[in-house]
Amino acid sequence: MSAFAGYLSGSLYSLFTILLGTVAYLYVSNHALNSVKGPLLARWTRLWIVRHSRRGDMHRVMIHLHEKYGSLVRTGPNEISVAEPNVIRTIYGAGTKFRKSDWYSVWQGRRAFDLFGERNESIHSAQRRLVSAIYSLESLLDLEPYIDDALSFMMSRLVDMEGRVINMNLWAQLFAFDVIGEVTFSKRFGFMDSGQDDGSFAQIDSALHSASWVGQVPWIYWVQDWLDPIIGNHLGIRARHGSLRSFAAKEVKLRKERGSDRTDILEKLMRVQKEKPEDMNEMAIISMATSNIFAGSDTTAISIGAILYFLCQNPTCQKQVLSEIATVLGSDAPRDTITYESTRKMKYLQACINEALRLHPAVGMSLPRIVPEGGININNVYIPGGTVIGVNPWVLHRNKSIFGEDADSFRPERWLSEKRGEFERYFFAFGAGSRICIGKNLSLIEISKLIPLLLLNFDMELASAGECVTENCWWFVKLAGLNMKLKRKFRP
Repeated sequence: MSAFAGYLSGSLYSLFTILLGTVAYLYVSNHALNSVKGPLLARWTRLWIVRHSRRGDMHRVMIHLHEKYGSLVRTGPNEISVAEPNVIRTIYGAGTKFRKSDWYSVWQGRRAFDLFGERNESIHSAQRRLVSAIYSLESLLDLEPYIDDALSFMMSRLVDMEGRVINMNLWAQLFAFDVIGEVTFSKRFGFMDSGQDDGSFAQIDSALHSASWVGQVPWIYWVQDWLDPIIGNHLGIRARHGSLRSFAAKEVKLRKERGSDRTDILEKLMRVQKEKPEDMNEMAIISMATSNIFAGSDTTAISIGAILYFLCQNPTCQKQVLSEIATVLGSDAPRDTITYESTRKMKYLQACINEALRLHPAVGMSLPRIVPEGGININNVYIPGGTVIGVNPWVLHRNKSIFGEDADSFRPERWLSEKRGEFERYFFAFGAGSRICIGKNLSLIEISKLIPLLLLNFDMELASAGECVTENCWWFVKLAGLNMKLKRKFRP
């Protein structure tokens, strides 16, 4: 027994020595980052960032940590969150050498064509050039009549639900998803018809929740990928490469079989394929269609929900938007359609949209990049090459040195001031630089047309003034509990 106790004691001592040596090694090897403050656990392990990524509170936690520690916060053994405006262009600007981190590898998986996940800048640039014209404002406005069809149907469905409590989170996503069907495949998916989806939303949510934390430890994804034939799929992120991709592939096939009398996004992608088949193959087309479905509905729906929430919380702003609509359109303007061109003349409406997206950008986690060889100095702190650094849009958008002491308040008027240009330089609602969201124009068209039509046709209010609207941050920050009541303003 004593021999066993001695053996156990020796084993524990050896284990303690190994652990102590590992900690000492990590401390020494990351000495350049030791002056950067942050949660103690984050210095030694990825567990801290995994924990908050799984919990879904990273957007709020990072605001608190930057308020506590300043412009640099240690979030991992080799990772730093940055809130210093002066280096943002260096990290994300055109021609930057700060490439995307391995966090994005789980989003790309084995897809050869993936604008979001691709980390090689040369490959990304070549791929984006192939499709950028398709997602230009001019190109998308050709499809505006079909967005109008979805809008008209949305209004009719809301009329049917007048007086009831409406889950506007859900209906914003049903609308955005059906618009994606209209502009990509020349048909609505029919989600607004039934008032529910076909299970796609749960798959998207599962993929987001999974990827947000698995990306922090990407080796887990690749082990799962390797063992998948033996143990099966146990990570939600694989839905982006599996079931959601299969859904997109099916819609591509059906659209090709039935044809279309309009030049939708798929038609334009197929034209690129004919011109450059070696660059835009069938898998690339399916990849673009999958991205449209996966991100196109979520980000737009999140933004619509945020705008409606802030307008309901600020009825004076809502009245001012209505007054502006009347001024631009006239008192006898139709209430079933509105052009995007006319909404661009509504400066206060656009200010409200910008302000809502400033306070509630769709992405609530850091946009991680790798410091290139040679490192970078930030506030007299040397950050060596290979370090992962990134900016969290929720932190940046509340930076008082940029947006003023009232940065936490909803004040659309700030976007009508002479400082608008400066604000736009630090507006990360759609990302920044060469990696800015390719679907930005489509999202803004949908938002700019839907919000005025809702205000023209309905008196809107939150179903319960005391009801809590909650946020879940799994890459995208989704509102939950946005229940509203709508009352028609005009009757036939």
